Amino acid sequence: MKRFFDMILSGLAILVFSPLLIPVIIILKLTGEHYIFYTQERMGKGGKTFGLLKFATMLKDSPNLGSGDITEKNDPRVLPFGRFLRKTKINELPQLFNIFLGDMSIIGPRPLTPKNFSYYPEEIQKTIHELSPGLSGIGSVIFRDEESIMAKSNMNYTECYQTRIAPYKGALECWYSKHNNLWTDFRIIYLTVWVILFPGSQLPYKWFKDLPEKPSWMEK
Repeated sequence: MKRFFDMILSGLAILVFSPLLIPVIIILKLTGEHYIFYTQERMGKGGKTFGLLKFATMLKDSPNLGSGDITEKNDPRVLPFGRFLRKTKINELPQLFNIFLGDMSIIGPRPLTPKNFSYYPEEIQKTIHELSPGLSGIGSVIFRDEESIMAKSNMNYTECYQTRIAPYKGALECWYSKHNNLWTDFRIIYLTVWVILFPGSQLPYKWFKDLPEKPSWMEK
């Protein structure tokens, strides 16, 4: 049933967003480094990797520059038009094709690079392997401004991700595995849009009262 809805919703979304995708493609072709799509290896269901598709927002050689897989706040590798695409999440829209082809779902754990995925404890990795990765998910909603969180931590970005973000995000994805149903998915779809419009909203915690308790460092 979920796969059926993924195909229907992603197919409709591709049609609806086509008028937006075409201008973005033209602008990317005429600006920056003149390339449109960026494909990155990500972890999928069952531990298999797949090529995650995004609009190009960073320098081509970004994985070999700066902080590698982790994007910092005001990262100098991000191109000017790319900042707009990332802030509005338009850069994620090409993943609708990943969903339509079966690599991903609309909602699920956010697919990570193999390196960042390795920061999860082994038991959490096993749980996430049982799920299809998602365009959005509860982890994405809660960590909607992950780059700012790392910037404010006064820690090395990799250290912050490994010791703070990964453990709590992993707990959130495990919560989702226990509440994996269409009703949960529809609410997370709504929340994904809501937190883009209202970044400081605590609505996710009000709707899902049994979410893992927010760590003290997030409160600060």
